[in-house]
Amino acid sequence: MTIYGYARVSTDGQTLEAQQTALREAGASRVFAEKETGVKTDRAALAKAVAALEAGDQLLVTKLDRLARSTRDLLNTLAAIGDKGASFKSLGDPWADTTTPHGKLMITVLGGIAEFERHLIVSRVTEGRVRAKANGVKFGRKKKLTKHQRTEALARKHNGETLVEIAKSYNVSHMTISRLS
Repeated sequence: MTIYGYARVSTDGQTLEAQQTALREAGASRVFAEKETGVKTDRAALAKAVAALEAGDQLLVTKLDRLARSTRDLLNTLAAIGDKGASFKSLGDPWADTTTPHGKLMITVLGGIAEFERHLIVSRVTEGRVRAKANGVKFGRKKKLTKHQRTEALARKHNGETLVEIAKSYNVSHMTISRLS
């Protein structure tokens, strides 16, 4: 079993030293570190840390907020770690330890809450879309060509003009013309 550490600070004014020291003292043989905001979900060093994990390994952080800023991000990251057959542990949050039954329970509860929250969001968005449609709101991109331009372009297409020529005259892609029916 290899223990990998992950350390993160949000700004250049902060230092990674304290986290790296704590992770090494807790047994991390390698520490992946970066200066990146936690709001950003595609953090390079974290991706490398997860990629390095193998079955039986452990990813270690000093505090849970170093790993993720939202429940969804946390659960996605923990799922990626679990898919590798590895475990996760936070030094500052004893309940966040997937090597213990209590830790697994807490992560499962958090997962259930996040799933419920996602369901509520989807329901609200769906209701909002229905209301907006009832009020005449049109969804999707605006058409690049007016109805008259579409009719004219189709006629030109049927008369043998190339898609590229027609598209240039309307300042659109030839694919826009090819999709007309």
